[in-house]
Amino acid sequence: MAPSSLTPTPPSAMVIVLLFLSSAALLCESRLSLDYYSKTCPSFNKIMQETITSKQITSPTTAAGTLRLMFHDCLPNGCDASILISSTAFNKAERDADINLSLPGDPFDLIVRAKTALELACPNTVSCSDILAVATRDLVTMLGGPYYNVYLGRKDSRLSSASSIEGKLPKPTMGMSQLINIFASSGFTVQEMVALSGAHTIGFSHCKEFSSNIGNDTHYNPRFAQALKQACADYPKNPTLSVFNDIMTPNKFDNLYYQNLPKGLGLLESDHGLYNDPRTRPFVELYANNQNKFFLDFAKAMQKLSVYGIKTGRRGEIRRRCDAVN
Repeated sequence: MAPSSLTPTPPSAMVIVLLFLSSAALLCESRLSLDYYSKTCPSFNKIMQETITSKQITSPTTAAGTLRLMFHDCLPNGCDASILISSTAFNKAERDADINLSLPGDPFDLIVRAKTALELACPNTVSCSDILAVATRDLVTMLGGPYYNVYLGRKDSRLSSASSIEGKLPKPTMGMSQLINIFASSGFTVQEMVALSGAHTIGFSHCKEFSSNIGNDTHYNPRFAQALKQACADYPKNPTLSVFNDIMTPNKFDNLYYQNLPKGLGLLESDHGLYNDPRTRPFVELYANNQNKFFLDFAKAMQKLSVYGIKTGRRGEIRRRCDAVN
């Protein structure tokens, strides 16, 4: 009998083929795209724009709060909307970690509003992590900042634990080496860290985050230090007292934050550190002198941050409510 022309495939080769096919399927399933919702939720962009515009008009601090919220969601464990999950009797979630207790309520409210509208139009389709990523980009742009592409198709995390973010977010009292190491552990360079720090061109900080340094830090402009002492004099009785991060143009996304630092007009200890440390100072000076370069590098860094550690495919879910897992 003539030998068969169909040679049996060795078992090891079959395994390789199956692994290749499953990997290819996973890649197809996890691929992000700019028009991810074009067919499944055609009204996605319209709903997002209307919700964001309405919220920012009624609450002008929403933009800075949302940018900070995204940063606190993404840098520790990836952009998976784990910061939005509420704690339960059995679990202390990320949003109740000490470093996140000062996150303002407006951005959370914005995400709830957007999610509610999207669930009515396209049930169980749009992830909370995609909502947060798009809202952040649109709000930065509304305040005059750079536009950058946001790739869509993230899934939401099923887990959120306060202990999981310990030591993974920068604090204003940290030294520059600590800050550099935190960003490096998530794959960000020193220059990208300085560019992302430009987010301090909008928003405010509570007095408790810098008041103890005013009298001890010689890097403050003397008149500015005196003004800060007066503004924060009652903060032990009123912990909500705060000061704009950029006192010159607090509601405009520009490069004045960097121009303020050589003049001693930085608010936080970490702001002064950026200018005084030789590893970061060249980038501060670069962005102070060239807003276009700052915008370009900020946009690139934000786009990189927005896809850091994302969940796709079966590794996540589309939450029905952004504050609770399904």
